[in-house]
Amino acid sequence: MNDIQEYIESGILELYVLGSVSEEEERELLTYKEKFPEVKQALFELETDMERIAEQMAIKPPPTAWLKIQENLNELIEMPEPEPLRLKELPPPQEPYQRKRDQQYIEVESESSHIRVHKSWRWVLAAIFVLGKIFLGCAIYFYLENRQLSREIDDMRLEIKQLQHTK
Repeated sequence: MNDIQEYIESGILELYVLGSVSEEEERELLTYKEKFPEVKQALFELETDMERIAEQMAIKPPPTAWLKIQENLNELIEMPEPEPLRLKELPPPQEPYQRKRDQQYIEVESESSHIRVHKSWRWVLAAIFVLGKIFLGCAIYFYLENRQLSREIDDMRLEIKQLQHTK
């Protein structure tokens, strides 16, 4: 009898009511509840106390809340059922690399790391490559010109300083 009273006072009942016990502790408590009427009574009193506390601390909803809920329910009831979607039949799948007559591709091995490019793009890529080389050549030319003109400017500044000192 003393052990049961210690078990009740251990706080396991409160944890059970709050839902914080493990499955093993819950099984143990339910077996004690069936075997010992003291545990059953203490658990019942604890549950009723928790209900009273919850009722006292509850916040009442505004009076218009039920009307809003009813309106939403009525809208759900009055909504017509949606028509089922009809799926159109897809054409049979084609082979992944099947050639069409109007599309011509450059053949590349499938194990290669190269990309397949349409033949018409070949000229566009060649033009981009050539323009890139032209722009690179222009950039180098203007860089060298700028460097040469910077040296000439430095030389002229030196001459001007020398002429100012000689006067």
